This record gives sequence, structure tokens and C-alpha cells, in this order.
Amino acid sequence: MKQEAKKHKLGLGSQILIGILVGLAIGFFSPSFTQTIAPLGNIFLRMLKMLIVPLVFFSIISGICKMGDVKQLLTVGLRFVVYIIVTSGIAATVGAIFGIISGVGKGTTEFLGDASKVKAVSYSFIDNVVSWFPENIVQAMVKQDMLQIIVFAIFIGCALLTLGKEVDILIKGFDQCSKLMLKITDFVMAFSPVGIAALMAKLVNSISGATVKDVITFIIMDYVAAIVVLVVMYPLLLKLLSGLSPLTFFKKITEPMLVAITTTSSAATLPVSLKTAGTKLGIPENVYGFTLPLGNTCGMNGFAIFIGLCCIFCSNVYGVEITFSKLVLYVFLGIILSVGAAGVKGAGIVMSTVLLEAIGMPLTVIPIFAAIWPAIDPPHTLLNNVSDIVGTSIIAKRLGLIDENVYNSEIVD
Repeated sequence: MKQEAKKHKLGLGSQILIGILVGLAIGFFSPSFTQTIAPLGNIFLRMLKMLIVPLVFFSIISGICKMGDVKQLLTVGLRFVVYIIVTSGIAATVGAIFGIISGVGKGTTEFLGDASKVKAVSYSFIDNVVSWFPENIVQAMVKQDMLQIIVFAIFIGCALLTLGKEVDILIKGFDQCSKLMLKITDFVMAFSPVGIAALMAKLVNSISGATVKDVITFIIMDYVAAIVVLVVMYPLLLKLLSGLSPLTFFKKITEPMLVAITTTSSAATLPVSLKTAGTKLGIPENVYGFTLPLGNTCGMNGFAIFIGLCCIFCSNVYGVEITFSKLVLYVFLGIILSVGAAGVKGAGIVMSTVLLEAIGMPLTVIPIFAAIWPAIDPPHTLLNNVSDIVGTSIIAKRLGLIDENVYNSEIVD
């Protein structure tokens, strides 16, 4: 009887999907009730954010300690950095191509009158990289400065790895803390269907119809480019570089995909991605515990698509000729700014300003990007998170570390 009951129990992915549908129904048919349940969505987001610092901190340290030696750490780390750079470049290229095909921005002169309200943002890639290194780790944790926390955790992990058996008790302690945080993640995710239903109801009520032709085209092209990257690029990379089944992969990562779309927060999705990588994809913690937190802040394929599309849009708006050399520059900026955006508050708007200054164009379109950002954020967050899991899976497989029995197993709810 117990086995039969377990068999008919809905899995978390199914529960989240039901939560999304219920939230959409509430948002459309009962706007007043949306306000009543809104606190449930806020509680869910707060609980996810509650997990972030300790989960990332302990996962990275535990993951590094399980690598066995510093050489393996460098092997995994360098491969993942190369993966991030290559996929960001491809994503920026796809965004630019769809911008050219659609002619997005041609003839647009409206909504550009608020340039005086937009302030230029000073940004230095070098200074930003320097800021990744913490002066005070306690302050970094209080502010949830994830890059500084990750850098500090890497230092601790490398030191423990170097000391080896001398600090065996500490290594075991960090490993237990990592397991503890994953268990707490289970508790939080049990509440996710309710929280996501509340968030979806609120989202439906906040959507505004005040958009125009080229802006709508921009949004559509952003989504189309994201879909191409999701259903063409990632499956090809998985198949060609690892031989893993893309269909099995996407079936297994349903939960992090749904959380990414509904919360539009890579940080909030990270706990679910970590859990999925270990339990459903058969990736060892010494790989995913390092690559996923790192990719969560630096791997922004979704933003790279936006940069490519944004460059074409602005070129058309301001009548700038699109040459091959300019396209190369746009793709290069897509790589640099999508990685360099790590740790920047309000990265979308800030880095858009940096982008326009870099290509010598006026900042008058910034209000448009600020207005449409909520609409294009869901596919960006989805790609950012799926990309990290794809890269982690490829690296684990190529290093012979993935458990293919787990990867190819049936999904048990």
C-alpha cells in the first residue's frame, strides 16, 4: 500500500507546474485575492535567499575538498571558464543575428525623450575584478556579496585541500554542513508550489500593455534567440562534447528551469540546481559544488543574448552602419560584459549603460531597457542557469566522473 501511494504521489516538478497554473488563474480571475496571498510568495523568496550564503559557502569548500588535489581543481575550473567564454560568445552572436534579421529598432524615435534623467555609470572591468576580493568576509556575508564569498570559500577549500589529513576533522565538518544545507533546501522547496503560485498571481497583475512596435519586436526577438540557444545550442553541446542524451537532461532539470522562470533569480535557483545535479544527473559534489556557484555569478548567457540584440537595436535607432568589424566588437563586448557584470547591482541597466558608452552611442534608450527588463528577465535567468548545468554535465562526463546509471535512470517522484 505504501509503495502504491508513493507511486501516485506528485513529484515536485508536477507540483510546481500546478502552482504556476493556479497562480495564473488567481491573477486573471481574482486580482483582489492576489494581494491576500502575496506574502506567501515573499516568504518563499526570503527562504530561498536565506539559503544562498551558507549553501554556496559550504558547497564550494566541500566540493573543492573532494577534488583530491589542486591539479584536479585547476582542471575543472579552467574547463568551466573556457565553457563560459565560448557559450557567451555564441549567445551574443545569436542575439545579434536575430536583431539583424528582424531589423529591430529601425525608424524608432518615440520614448527617447528622457535622456536627461539617465546618468552615466562609471565602470571599470579591472576595478570590478579587484572588488571580487573581500577586505572583510563578515561584511561580505552580511551584504550577500556572492563573488567575495565565493573567492573566500575557494581560498579556504584550496588551503584545506593542500593541508590534507592534517585538517581531516575540518574537512568532514564542512562536508556535513554542505549536506545539512541541502536538507534544509528540501524543506524550503516543499513550500515552492505555494510560493510560486503567489508569485505568478502577482506577475500577471503587474504586466502592463503599454509597449510599442519595435519594443515588442525587441522582446520577441530576445525570446526567439533564447529559445534557439536553449533547444539548439545546449543540446548540440551536450551531444557533441559529452555524448549525453539531451532529452534525458532536460527531463531531469525541470525543477530548476521552472524555479528560474518564475523567480527570475539565479541565486534563488541555485539551491535547486545543486540538488538536481547531484541526485538526478549523477554529478559528484566535487564538480557541481564548485562549478554551479561560480557559474551562478559569472555565466550569463541570457545577458549575452541581450547585449548582441541591444547593439543591433541601438545601431538601427541611431542610424549607425552595422559592419563586420562592429559585429566582432559587439560579440566581444557580449563576452566581457556578461562575465564582467558579476557582482554589479542592477546589472542589466548598469551594464547596458556601460555598453552604450563603449560603442559610443547616446544613453537615451536606457529608459526603454529599464521598462522592458521585467519582461525579458525570465528567459535570461533560465538560460543563465541551464547553461551552468550543461557545462557542469559536460565537464563531469569528459573527466569520467558522472554516474551514468543515475543520469539515465527513470525519474522517481
